[in-house]
Amino acid sequence: MASAWKRRCILLLPLLLLHLLASLCLHTQPADRCQRLSCGLHPQVLSGGRPCILLQARRLSLRYERQKQLDLTERAFSPQKAVDVSKSVCSQDKATLVMRFGDVEELRGLSIRLQLSNTFYPSSGQWWFSVESVSLLYNASEEAVFNASEVYAPTSSSYHCSHVSSLQRHRALLLPGNAHARRWAVTFTNFQIQAFNISAGRFSPASDCATFLTPAILMGLVTSLILLLVLAYALHMVIHLKNIEGDNEHKADVYLPANAEQPDHCCVENGEEK
Repeated sequence: MASAWKRRCILLLPLLLLHLLASLCLHTQPADRCQRLSCGLHPQVLSGGRPCILLQARRLSLRYERQKQLDLTERAFSPQKAVDVSKSVCSQDKATLVMRFGDVEELRGLSIRLQLSNTFYPSSGQWWFSVESVSLLYNASEEAVFNASEVYAPTSSSYHCSHVSSLQRHRALLLPGNAHARRWAVTFTNFQIQAFNISAGRFSPASDCATFLTPAILMGLVTSLILLLVLAYALHMVIHLKNIEGDNEHKADVYLPANAEQPDHCCVENGEEK
């Protein structure tokens, strides 16, 4: 019986490992997912005749307070008419991508500006680029500034994230930096960017923003923990049953001599003699 339990527990272990790996793979997708999802063409900023900033996204949307959502995807990534990026600039350690959309519904002269930096970290021995802020400029003088959080990658890679957004349900990587920004919601879907070190005008392999404790992976870990508890309990039962079987075998070796008399029988005989 103990050996049967042991075989079942051994079979549970590879199933547990497969389940955990499947949970982890939910958010481990190829870096070229934007190509498979038909992302738009990327605005390209040139410096000295060479590209220094690449950006692409499947969708770009804005919302002002409770008003209708503005979808700028076609304006930003349309293959027919490229967005105006002539005001963008690049240097060795700073870059600014400015996408000018013109008048959009009630907004006059709408522009989106991404401020990037390039920093060398001796501890890693390489350069890293980061998006420091995303700003909305409109109506000539109004500006909503969002400070970017954790939007960075080595310059040998591009940066990719399923959502770079100011919304909490998308992890809010864009944090309001002034009072105007608190009235706006900005969301890039399937966002990919690279700056400062671009080869052949193409994105390098992506460094993904997916965190370990996403909801799907967290559920996988909880399920794996439950399976581990079941496995631990099964192993405990195997050890317990094995101990019981050992005790039974030990008791079977105990015997009484053939001429041994029971105490009660002895007492009865002594009473009859008296």
